[in-house]
Amino acid sequence: MNRLVVFDCDGTLVDSQANICLAMEDCFTRAHLEPPDRHAVRRVVGLNLVQAMAALRPDATPDQHERLAEDYKSAFHRLRGAGLVEEPLYAGIADVVARLDADGWLLGVATGKSDRGLRLCLDVHGLAHHFVTLQTADRHPSKPHPAMLEAAIAEAGSSAAATWMIGDTVYDIEMARAVGARAIGVDWGYHEPEELLAAGAERVISSALELMSVLEERS
Repeated sequence: MNRLVVFDCDGTLVDSQANICLAMEDCFTRAHLEPPDRHAVRRVVGLNLVQAMAALRPDATPDQHERLAEDYKSAFHRLRGAGLVEEPLYAGIADVVARLDADGWLLGVATGKSDRGLRLCLDVHGLAHHFVTLQTADRHPSKPHPAMLEAAIAEAGSSAAATWMIGDTVYDIEMARAVGARAIGVDWGYHEPEELLAAGAERVISSALELMSVLEERS
């Protein structure tokens, strides 16, 4: 069976914290609302935009959550148009992706980003050709719903037992557990290592290169 590694994007492959916080502050300000605390924003990274807005503004109506989500997309596009969007890869990520691909692993991404946002991100870093499956919030319910990972497994021709999910939030770990895949957490993203372990991560790694040894050791 083909071995598959599926990565989250924001907080796992790339550091997009500044962009996300700026876009969130912009869309709330334009809606004449008090922008959320940046810690609260980091907590909802990984959810789709409507669910993120619901978590940040539980007192608002579903229609307001939808409007805020659309306003966020517009704010992000404005930032990108102004050349202010930077999504640097975390240290060692490019090497690990290339090494896993060379070693015969199938690679995928499952993210709360849009199709367009994910493609732009991977193309900027020259990584798109390494991935055989890309799953986004445009076509699936929000994490931790298992649909995104189930689609990745099916598209790659793998199985849950042969799949590892790599992510920085409990949503990633819970999604993996929901389909019977294994999960590794990373400590450089948006949720704490203790939370990731409690959610069911087998390990939490502190560097990208550590992933290679963990996969070799446990596969």
